[in-house]
Amino acid sequence: MNIYVGQLPYSVTEDNLRAMFAEFGELESVRVISDRITGRSKGFGFVEMASNSDADRAMKSLNGKMVDGRSIKVIPADSGAKRPTREKRPFGRDRF
Repeated sequence: MNIYVGQLPYSVTEDNLRAMFAEFGELESVRVISDRITGRSKGFGFVEMASNSDADRAMKSLNGKMVDGRSIKVIPADSGAKRPTREKRPFGRDRF
């Protein structure tokens, strides 16, 4: 199961995230999303766990946990469903 981890402090690394989730079961992948240009963390990431039951336990235990003064958000990741798109106005203007 793929898990979204948001509101992470910018100092959190993939190793930190891996350590947080490892106690709940086998991890398949861990990613902290970074800005392509600056390389700085964007404050969120994804953890994929082998077992859905382990993922559920991790989400229940870690959602709202304080990490370096920030309350992290731990929820199931979007299944990839398309988000509704906004209709574009001429010349890229969305508002006046």
